[in-house]
Amino acid sequence: MALRIPCLLLLLGWWPSCEVRGQTSEHEEVEKIEAPDRPVPPDRGVDLSRVVKDIVRRTNDFRREQGREAVAVNAKLAETAAYFAGYMARTDTYGHTADGKRPAQRATEHGYEYCIVLENIAYQYNSAGFTTEQLGKGFFEGWKHSPGHRRNMLDPDVSETGVAVARSAKTGYYYAVQMFGRPRSHTIEFQIANRSDAEVEYRVGDQSFSLPPRVIRTHRRCRPADVTVRLPGGESKGETETIRPKAGDHFAVVRMGDALRVRKE
Repeated sequence: MALRIPCLLLLLGWWPSCEVRGQTSEHEEVEKIEAPDRPVPPDRGVDLSRVVKDIVRRTNDFRREQGREAVAVNAKLAETAAYFAGYMARTDTYGHTADGKRPAQRATEHGYEYCIVLENIAYQYNSAGFTTEQLGKGFFEGWKHSPGHRRNMLDPDVSETGVAVARSAKTGYYYAVQMFGRPRSHTIEFQIANRSDAEVEYRVGDQSFSLPPRVIRTHRRCRPADVTVRLPGGESKGETETIRPKAGDHFAVVRMGDALRVRKE
């Protein structure tokens, strides 16, 4: 989902020559930014560390307003974001694959063992420059009001974030990277055992499985999902049971009289 809002800052009552552009990690186009045919805007003493903190604060306030848990800053995600924001600013090349890698590859190279990785990127340009507050608010508001970026910001299954902003000395463009992650250590692992004498079919999210008698299957997932078990036999033929496993849960399909049931062990 690409975000292009010409003169968003003008609409907010800021400066007359501006540009904002954003991408979520589902896009692969790469742009090359050329130096403007006018003087490079002044940096006006922007404190980039404060911009980063402002984006994190605004994002967590937004998540709480929408009933989501706040995300914690992870040092390795922050390092990943800093590397990529710096790369885009140094080369004025913009896009999720600007450096020839994908967001998850960059996170891995910076030591982040992930289960989920999401990335928002954006750039802002203003011929009159920015203040610290204007820059942070502009990035946040742009992402908030773009469906794809908003979806990443409000993802219920991520728990960590890393944000960075860098400025191109050549063009005066500011590049921002906002990463979200769920570490591999938070993988949801659960088991389903078939202790009956009949084969059982079930679904985990949108995936279908068959479980023969006396077989145990272990599932590892990055996102929680409902498990719907179809229970054949007896009066309960065609009946289903739905469970929502948590990490470490063990379930068993057992025969109770002439019916099969799902029991937590």
